[in-house]
Amino acid sequence: MPVKRLKDFLDREGVKYECIAHPPAFTARETAETAHVAVKDFAKTVMVRIGDVLAMVVLPASEKLDLSRLKHVAGGKHVRLALESEFDRKFPGCEPGAMPPFGNLYGMPVYVCSSLTADESIAFNAGTHAELVRMSYGDFARLVEPTPI
Repeated sequence: MPVKRLKDFLDREGVKYECIAHPPAFTARETAETAHVAVKDFAKTVMVRIGDVLAMVVLPASEKLDLSRLKHVAGGKHVRLALESEFDRKFPGCEPGAMPPFGNLYGMPVYVCSSLTADESIAFNAGTHAELVRMSYGDFARLVEPTPI
């Protein structure tokens, strides 16, 4: 079952979603493969620091984060990957590294790779390393209001 905070939010918003259980996997590529989701269609969450602010960047498992592009979108602020120690306590109920890309539930901005915005659906970790959620990208965008990069 998805992390309670996510499940309650999606249910309250009346969003249709599918939970997919899979063997435990710890990288985005591995998760996509074990869940039988195309690597380009599985969204990974990368934690960054933009100035003093923690933020999430959501991108396909098949892509690497372009920090210079993110810096440009963020208005030229200093951008770097966040250290795990900077965010490990921000996601109660989630296994480390399996947080869903719903920064709005955790008080942080979300940036999304523009290639995901053209997809009909989005699949992502649901708070554990053994389950993911798939839902329409339109619902994700409406609920999270991510900034495209």
